[in-house]
Amino acid sequence: MIFLSMLALGALIGFVGAGGAGVTITLLNVGFGIPIHEALAVALASMVFTTLSGAISHFRQHEVVVRTGAIVGLFGIIGAFLGAAVSNIMPAGDLTLATSAMMLLSAVLLYLRIYQGAWLARHFPVRETLLTGRRLYVYGSVTGVLVGFLSAAFGIGAAAFIQLALMVVFGVPLLQTVGTCMMVIIPISAAGGLGYLLSGHLEPVLFLETLLGLMVGAWFGAKATHLAPLPLLKFCIVGMSAAGGVILLLFH
Repeated sequence: MIFLSMLALGALIGFVGAGGAGVTITLLNVGFGIPIHEALAVALASMVFTTLSGAISHFRQHEVVVRTGAIVGLFGIIGAFLGAAVSNIMPAGDLTLATSAMMLLSAVLLYLRIYQGAWLARHFPVRETLLTGRRLYVYGSVTGVLVGFLSAAFGIGAAAFIQLALMVVFGVPLLQTVGTCMMVIIPISAAGGLGYLLSGHLEPVLFLETLLGLMVGAWFGAKATHLAPLPLLKFCIVGMSAAGGVILLLFH
């Protein structure tokens, strides 16, 4: 049942083009009663593989700012280990509340980016040129540790936070934010997954069932993306994160 459910969820994720880590956590925890720590571990570790192919594809199309992504991602490893350590000692109830809150905040950021681009540009001016030099390493280290911590502590991909930071702080062009974001997520997810594995919260069979279902489903779902009206895709991108946060909050 878990594999079949992840197959359906993967198809939805592939159709929408969103990461879906938060929805995966909600389905495992609320739908199948998997403890929140194990659900977070599985969702985070799965992201290593679900984002890898996307990152490679964007790299081949020259849609990745490699230096910026590498700096933020490498420092994100530090944050991921810290986040996993904090998550492992948090009581399940507190962790569930914090995770649902982060998912809802992510939905708000996605809404602002997709539906309120003009407002977002007024309040968070996008940098016109790529950040370079010493400031790239200073800002990259702080940003990496922060997003790495958020991703590992609460099991979410933090894609909305990463993409906003890439545009506003680092001057990454809009078309390159998705690919660069995927590059950042890979080392963060790997480090966070390793942290959960060392603590005993990453259950191998559950991980394989989830990963296979998501990857196979996403492959089929992605083939239907071009058939969907743009308003529907926008609604689903925001709605998935919001629905996951609300359900997790109500049924925790």
